Amino acid sequence: MSAMPKLKARHIPILATVVVFVLLYAAASLYFPNFFSLRVFANLFIDNAFLGIVAVGMTFAILSGGIDLSVGSVVACTGIVLSKLVTQYGYDPFFAIALVLAAGMIFGAVMGCFIAFYDLPPFIVTLAGMFFARGLSQIISLESIPLNSPALMTVANFGIPLSDRVNFPFIAIVLVVSVIAGTLVAQYTKFGRCVYAIGGNEQSALMMGLPVRRTKIGIYALSSFFATLGGVVYTLYTFSGYSLSGTGLELDAIASVVIGGTLLSGGVGYLPGTLLGVMIQGVIQTFISFDGTLNSWWTKIIIGALLFVFILLQTWISKSARFRRSAARQG
Repeated sequence: MSAMPKLKARHIPILATVVVFVLLYAAASLYFPNFFSLRVFANLFIDNAFLGIVAVGMTFAILSGGIDLSVGSVVACTGIVLSKLVTQYGYDPFFAIALVLAAGMIFGAVMGCFIAFYDLPPFIVTLAGMFFARGLSQIISLESIPLNSPALMTVANFGIPLSDRVNFPFIAIVLVVSVIAGTLVAQYTKFGRCVYAIGGNEQSALMMGLPVRRTKIGIYALSSFFATLGGVVYTLYTFSGYSLSGTGLELDAIASVVIGGTLLSGGVGYLPGTLLGVMIQGVIQTFISFDGTLNSWWTKIIIGALLFVFILLQTWISKSARFRRSAARQG
């Protein structure tokens, strides 16, 4: 009889995420019996689709040991530009979506070039990108712009029926597809392996001959692409563009990634864990909505506490790994 496989340290954060999600969902279902329903479960995907998509891109940045603070502003700028192109200038909505996705990817690639070629900290570069995108969206319009497009309304109303009364709509489908695509890229492509290698040890990745600069440019192009896609989904969710939307979204995305088991130091993490991190936030928000007596700011308080716990867990894992490496060298 074979022995049970030993649990590896890098699997502990994702395992902790799964346990937290199951416990929170079970506790909410016991407190509110209606919580454990297909409609509520589908709404978790619908209401958090844009955040989940943005968090997919953020995962790649954090896996590489970096960060992307521009994503919330990119979401706002995407909504403003898309709504203005379609409603005020009469662009074909699908061409306009393709245009903003391409522009978002180029914007991320430019930030990646500054990071890769000038060795600038991602924090500073993406902070500048955050101010640039937010400022641009406010220059375009300070007022909310409605999205008037029957074609996009049809797309937004499309869904896969889960039951007689519950549909899994288009924006939720985009979230699931984004997570699957991101997982495949991270786990089964050369680009994904380079991302993990850079996050693990950039100098070692350079010595191995990996294309570090090219990969960094690709990381921030990909992060910005998913932020733009999240902006498109958010615009379909609200059917308007507003320059102040997405404020603080970058912090929610970072929290989702960390709670999802990705180490802030980089090199360890899984995309499905990020989705669970998003769903944990969704469960907490939905529970507060069901209760009706709690202030919505309790969501931030609970997420802050969970984030603190997961950072402590990550610190313990990192110290344990260093101790094992030191012991192995001395042995």
